[in-house]
Amino acid sequence: MLFAALADYSNPHLLEETCAAGQLRRLECAWAIEQAIVATYQVQNEVSAVSDRLILLQDKICQDALTVINRCESHDELDFLFPEIIRIKNHDLAVLDSWQNHVDWMQSLPSSELKLLSSADFNSLDTHNSTINLAEPPEQLIYESLAEKSHFYSLRDQLLFLFEPELRREYEFYISEQAGITGYKTLVTSNLQQASDLTVGNLYYYFKIRDESKDETELVSAN
Repeated sequence: MLFAALADYSNPHLLEETCAAGQLRRLECAWAIEQAIVATYQVQNEVSAVSDRLILLQDKICQDALTVINRCESHDELDFLFPEIIRIKNHDLAVLDSWQNHVDWMQSLPSSELKLLSSADFNSLDTHNSTINLAEPPEQLIYESLAEKSHFYSLRDQLLFLFEPELRREYEFYISEQAGITGYKTLVTSNLQQASDLTVGNLYYYFKIRDESKDETELVSAN
């Protein structure tokens, strides 16, 4: 039943016909189903299968996030997606990574220690927390702060940097190359590596627009 539901939510034809925000919601449902499948393996004590599927799920979430970000085409979509994807990166993936680390640790234990763990009573721990936090989510506050200092394409690319570090390195190289041409001697790669994603994204588009304007001017002059 779970695999049938997963196939429905992961249907590429339905995803292709859905906007970026709707696509993210369908994919989140698919990820939740994947986690339920992993839990069924854990109940059966299939520890290797649990670890393998968690690795695959984390990779899938990263690839799906890149697909959604690249599909984002408007400020309205970005207003919704940016905080959501930041939370997926900083919270959801961190939880899955912790789960996988725990499973891998369990695999490394000798059978005697596993028996002790299985007989331990963890129900006595008080994990109840009735506090309801009505404050604005931190991811939303981060986005609002960044949106005041940046623009659509830079913000979208800052999301891409989270899942595609190589893209940021390409941007750093381009900025350094253009900075050398225009005399900005401090914008070398070593300094850019220490800069925030916001700075790298904004500088990239500053030089890109400048470079394109120069090309257009030279084309008009040649004609």
